Amino acid sequence: MRVPDDAAPDGAGVGGVPGASPVSGAQGRRLAGERLRQAILAGDMAPGQRLVEEELAGLFGVTRASLRGALFDLAADGLAERIPNRGARVRAVTAAEAVAITECRMALEGLCAAKAAERVTGPQAQRLLQLGAQLEQAVAAAEPLKYSALNHELHRTVREISGQQVAAALLERLNGQLVRHQFQLSLRPGRARTSLGEHLAIIAAITAGRPAQAERATRRHLRSVITALLDQDKLDQHKLDQQEEEAR
Repeated sequence: MRVPDDAAPDGAGVGGVPGASPVSGAQGRRLAGERLRQAILAGDMAPGQRLVEEELAGLFGVTRASLRGALFDLAADGLAERIPNRGARVRAVTAAEAVAITECRMALEGLCAAKAAERVTGPQAQRLLQLGAQLEQAVAAAEPLKYSALNHELHRTVREISGQQVAAALLERLNGQLVRHQFQLSLRPGRARTSLGEHLAIIAAITAGRPAQAERATRRHLRSVITALLDQDKLDQHKLDQQEEEAR
């Protein structure tokens, strides 16, 4: 795992200060949770990777009790799982689970898009149009990772404009479980170009103040994501079958 810039190095206390006591209680739990969540969402921790309490507590400068509490919080959010008598690990989300999560996203993000179309201001509309232009540039320059980052920024901006804080909070938790699948899709040849038109349709509907059209465009986009997830799962299974055949 890549060490966060502000994590404590081995043998150091809080913030790298020698001799400082580890952070405990609710503060330590929150600190450890933020660091772990950041590492998982950034892809620095792989699905199935063990989360060793003693190692991570020292890394983040918190007590083991605080680290353990943070692991329970991450498990509640679907980012980690606790295995009886074996500790915890980063949870691996199956393709079937990813599809189910995306179906939930369809309802929540459709709601946010409709609300955004009702509430959007002139400056907010300009920001969405700017993101649309940047998405087009990323596709033209064949920069899938940049496109992926802009994709996340677009969806985040729509949630922010919507003012639907409950839906936005639920989506934050759901999206955190899809990091690996979203990364894989971002690298698929042609995927960015396919989703570009879908994103531009969402932007056009919101900036025009058309809630029903914005919701339909968002649902259409996420149905396309589900199709891509299923296609990727078939491809992965085919590769696995080939590897097993070659190993015989």
